[in-house]
Amino acid sequence: MARPATARKLDIAEIAKKYDRVALVFQGGGALGAYQAGVYQALAAAGCEPTWLSGVSIGAINASIIAGNRPEDRIPRLRAFWETVSGQSIWPMKPQGDIFHDMRNRISSAITVAYGRPGFFRPRPVNPWLLPAGAEGATSFYDTADLRATLEKLIDFDILNDGTKRLSVGAVNVQTGNFVYFDTDEIELGPEHIMASGALPPALPPVKIEGEFYWDGGIVSNTPLQYLLDQDEDRSSLVFQVDLFSALGNLPRSMGQVLGRHKDIMYSSRTRQNTDNFSRIHGLKQHLLDALKRLPDDKITDEERAMIADFSEPGLVNIVHLIYQHKNYEGQGADYEFSNLSMNEHWETGLEDTARTLRHGDWLLPPTHARGVSIHDLHRDDPT
Repeated sequence: MARPATARKLDIAEIAKKYDRVALVFQGGGALGAYQAGVYQALAAAGCEPTWLSGVSIGAINASIIAGNRPEDRIPRLRAFWETVSGQSIWPMKPQGDIFHDMRNRISSAITVAYGRPGFFRPRPVNPWLLPAGAEGATSFYDTADLRATLEKLIDFDILNDGTKRLSVGAVNVQTGNFVYFDTDEIELGPEHIMASGALPPALPPVKIEGEFYWDGGIVSNTPLQYLLDQDEDRSSLVFQVDLFSALGNLPRSMGQVLGRHKDIMYSSRTRQNTDNFSRIHGLKQHLLDALKRLPDDKITDEERAMIADFSEPGLVNIVHLIYQHKNYEGQGADYEFSNLSMNEHWETGLEDTARTLRHGDWLLPPTHARGVSIHDLHRDDPT
């Protein structure tokens, strides 16, 4: 989509008030999730506070920390989480040059595989391949008891469930394969729901909730945008969709780049396709409404009257799509490279990208064209 030639200085907080809801949608992506923390920090600083947060995997953890704290505690608690899980330092200073940066990242990723992450997950004492079927620890390489303790320390679940902010996190039922959302509008959420959304197999174990077992929602859909768009279609929405994997990218030139590109495509979850389909369906509904209104009143069925009533007040939707762009030195292990240097780099990039987006105040205004849907991509025109 073409960008405006100039950007007007507009009050972002006032623009946000023009919508019934402001939504923040977080994709999964492991260590890259610090980018999302930077995005939220920039939005909060601009007074554009989300009323609905939705996330999968690491996105569910970030979203729950935001939803489960008082305004003044949200950034400090996000910072505490990321400082905890990136606490193992392996390089005292930032390496200069891509080749050394890549070397540092490879070592850091290997340390994660070997030792896990503080406050997140730790290797099991016995390799699950050596255990008999059904034995404790036979279905994952790591134990996530530390994550439960971290979530209970950093999240006030009374605040999370008090209705101030809506939170929905995605997971998949291991036995049925069905994707489900745990939503504070429907049930009371606890640490187990957040852990279920991030239980990526075979590394992490499934999480048991009311007799059912759940894995990371990202193995079915890494982007919870569609769930949000399907709810309360008559309400106007300003949606910030934050992706950690880009569907656009360069042709791989090495096996490492092949693995990284494969992961990008697999976990980008066709976000752009979802938004395009939503826009097209929204437009078709308006064309159908126009056609139904031209029918004589005595020719309209009860079903068609219901459709007219349903389609007459569609909610305006504005989707602002922010996509993390991988650095040249980030390999296929970027999502489990949890070094403190990379964490701060990801966080700062999210902060900068969002601040740059918010300078385009016109992007955030409610759409005025017939379809009532606008979609803006920060990095859409620059796949590199």
